[in-house]
Amino acid sequence: MGGAASLLLLLAACSSAGDESSAPADDDSTTTTTTAPSFAFDPDLVGAATVDGPITGGAGKVVLAQGSPDLASLGYTEEEFFVSGAASSYTSAEPLTSDGQWTIEQDETADFTTRIVVRRPADAAAFNGTVFVEWLNVSGGLDANPLWVQAQVELLRSGAAWVGVSAQTDGISGEGGLGSALRLQNADPVRYASLEHPGDSFSYDLFSQVGAAVRTLADPVLGGLEPERVLAMGESQSAFRLSTYVNAVAPATPVYDGYLVVSRAGDAAALAERPQTPVPAPSPTLVRDDLDVPVLIFTSETDLAGSLDYASARQPDTDRVRGWEVAGTAHYDAYGLVVGATDDGSGTTDITLFDAMSEPPSAIFGNIISCDRPFNTGPFTYVMRSAAAALDRWARTGEAPPEMPRLELDDDGAQQVDDDGNAVGGIRTPQVDVPIATLSGSGQPPNGFCGLFGTTVPFDAAALSDRYASHDDFVEQWRASVDEAVATGAILEADAENLKAAAEQSTIAG
Repeated sequence: MGGAASLLLLLAACSSAGDESSAPADDDSTTTTTTAPSFAFDPDLVGAATVDGPITGGAGKVVLAQGSPDLASLGYTEEEFFVSGAASSYTSAEPLTSDGQWTIEQDETADFTTRIVVRRPADAAAFNGTVFVEWLNVSGGLDANPLWVQAQVELLRSGAAWVGVSAQTDGISGEGGLGSALRLQNADPVRYASLEHPGDSFSYDLFSQVGAAVRTLADPVLGGLEPERVLAMGESQSAFRLSTYVNAVAPATPVYDGYLVVSRAGDAAALAERPQTPVPAPSPTLVRDDLDVPVLIFTSETDLAGSLDYASARQPDTDRVRGWEVAGTAHYDAYGLVVGATDDGSGTTDITLFDAMSEPPSAIFGNIISCDRPFNTGPFTYVMRSAAAALDRWARTGEAPPEMPRLELDDDGAQQVDDDGNAVGGIRTPQVDVPIATLSGSGQPPNGFCGLFGTTVPFDAAALSDRYASHDDFVEQWRASVDEAVATGAILEADAENLKAAAEQSTIAG
């Protein structure tokens, strides 16, 4: 796919074996151990979808944002399937309430055929039993897979499977918008001719039916792999919809063993979007805390204030809900936009991302998209990998993730910052505690996609010399900070050595 096409796909985003390598080190951080979450999956509560594939027609390629590293060389395979069924929409007799304690009822029914993309271990012995099902993001008017990109290194080395779901209409058909040419039926009208989406009011039940198909139709969907846990994930607009799904659908239709809700807003998506009788979500909308399965809410600096206003929906940690807020991060960043898609975990991309803190990008693919200031080059991906591992462990064993510090806001709701301009509070990483740049979730003009990308302001040579006595001094502090982040659960042990090596190869304070 050419540069311009890849860029449009990227913009829509508003991939060690075994469990031990991905677990945080033992430490004194606050962790709650509960009984293992469980529920009785009842296929009779979910529509009986059918699965066709693997799909090979049309141009012979899966249309999906950002691509991936060489999956075959990493022991993985990619296949595409079509899922068909009859989906229900939902309504509520009463206005939806901010506490998320919603009672809904089925409304209309419509036929659908959508597609899913499956990435899984080729060898059944390498499969760890976990399937992450991502609600693909359509913010740019086409399907994008931002959480695969941000978490793929951990998913691949841990042996998890991943399923991307075309849950919304905009990913499949339609005209207008930034990504119109790359919607599925526009990009490959032959391959995707049979897809039919009845509208986003039906997306919630469609997502349930895909999750159920992963469980009941593992052959062919997973090539015969036997799933032990099926976890839902969604970022940005997909997180808005997943917030509504958790409150409305999950209690009565238990399909997923846990939820990773990333970069959501203060409100949530509408339950029903009928022009005559919509059912909007209130502002703010909290995530209900009475589910039998865990919910991990992952938040960047960008998400707390401004138009997203997640601060209004903050809620305390419970035995089933955790909130992680990460200092130095943006809603989407240079890792996701520029370097992350092909990261194979070898360490090369860790060096590239580290060096980008000193020379951050502000444009992509020859200025097709150019922002006023350089993008955020912060630690989003590293903490996201830890979050994915933490949710998996929580669903598998009942060991809840650590209760993490929240980002600190001033009386006006703005992020508090230190003398370097970096955030105070939140989950800490070496990128903000041993800084070589100011990393922020804000600073761009608020309009358009750039407003979601945050900023990086590198320290000049004088500032670095004032802070670090020598290169060795910097590396020593960085290494100690990496170890501390591993101890708190912010970063996985499996990422520690590559992060340390990235600092060592640099010329910071040299």
